[in-house]
Amino acid sequence: MPQTPHIERHFKGSLTVRDVVIGMSDGLTVPFALAAGLSGAVDTTRIIVMAGLAEIAAGSIAMGLGGYLAARSDAEHYAAERAREEKEVAEMPDVEANEVDEVFRSYGLDARESKTVVEALRQRRKDWIDFMMRFELGLERPDPKRAFSSAFTIAVSYIAGGFIPLTSYIVLPSAREALFVSVIVTVLALGAFGYVKGHFTGSRPLRSAIQTVLVGGLAATVAFLIARAIA
Repeated sequence: MPQTPHIERHFKGSLTVRDVVIGMSDGLTVPFALAAGLSGAVDTTRIIVMAGLAEIAAGSIAMGLGGYLAARSDAEHYAAERAREEKEVAEMPDVEANEVDEVFRSYGLDARESKTVVEALRQRRKDWIDFMMRFELGLERPDPKRAFSSAFTIAVSYIAGGFIPLTSYIVLPSAREALFVSVIVTVLALGAFGYVKGHFTGSRPLRSAIQTVLVGGLAATVAFLIARAIA
């Protein structure tokens, strides 16, 4: 009897989603807070739009650079730990073999079963080191292109998020009217963003939407109060 093939439906874009979340959430809140804070100080939207565009440009560059440096740091950390592990395997193979044995024993293998696997790994040094990196240190080999893709994703997400609360100031001449529309649009955008994020990450979309609105709204409110106090 033919069987229906089992399809694994695991989400594999967690790093990209994380970058989008970082860029989009800051892009939605920071420009909104700046524009809202300036709304109480000026009557027309021209200055607000200029300040908002400048902030989006500066913020996207800063956030993208931060993502690049973070990814580079991860890659350098992995390389340093791998070099240390390679040295330990070469100089203290028995000690490292015992550590592998402890890992397998923690998964329920008995001494005989564990010894068989350990001896097999000792014959394949690269796989041995890969195993130690992943299961002893909990480190995955980073994508060499990760730094650039992370910087680009965060920067673009920041720009996309920043234009959402700023659009009403571009379209409407009155700062007060633009602020009212911006608040509504930003809240809706946070909810939609949270819902989509929940769908892709496997969590409950509605719950994710509510959490995103609450967290993003709180961050925007605090930033707004600070911007209003300064303005």
